[in-house]
Amino acid sequence: MIGIRVGLGFDVHRLEEGRPCVLGGVELPHPTGPAGHSDGDAVLHAITDAVTGAAGLDDIGSLFPDDDPRWEGADSRAMLRAAMELAADAGWRPGNVDVVIATEGPKIKPHRTAIRASLAELLGLDVDDVNVKGKSLEGMTELAGGRAVTVHAVCLMTRVGPEG
Repeated sequence: MIGIRVGLGFDVHRLEEGRPCVLGGVELPHPTGPAGHSDGDAVLHAITDAVTGAAGLDDIGSLFPDDDPRWEGADSRAMLRAAMELAADAGWRPGNVDVVIATEGPKIKPHRTAIRASLAELLGLDVDDVNVKGKSLEGMTELAGGRAVTVHAVCLMTRVGPEG
């Protein structure tokens, strides 16, 4: 059995006036924030899907459905922690994560260190094992009549125990 797997996660949320701008478990000062059934943290949603994908588990929509009132307004850190527990039960732990945050909203660079630290703590990794990159959407979402945050995440998972 191979002792490593890679999971890919993707998420996108509209940015709305008056919503808290929570990305990677960090609240950023910005007049718009990601809309969603939970807190809308697209970074944690993408990482949750990357973790569960690598561990061979259901995706975030199946595990934490947006029609379930338990997850309304939920802190996405709780979803990632639950997914990490499921992955650990299946014999997997994260080795590293790489995230791209593309948005017309807040600039990521000034908050990159805080987001990396937050993700490292949530994933049980060293900060050096977490990378975060901010990109602009070059006005593309404005052409479609709105603003958004789009996130791609890749997570390497390693097998726990003598097999990996």
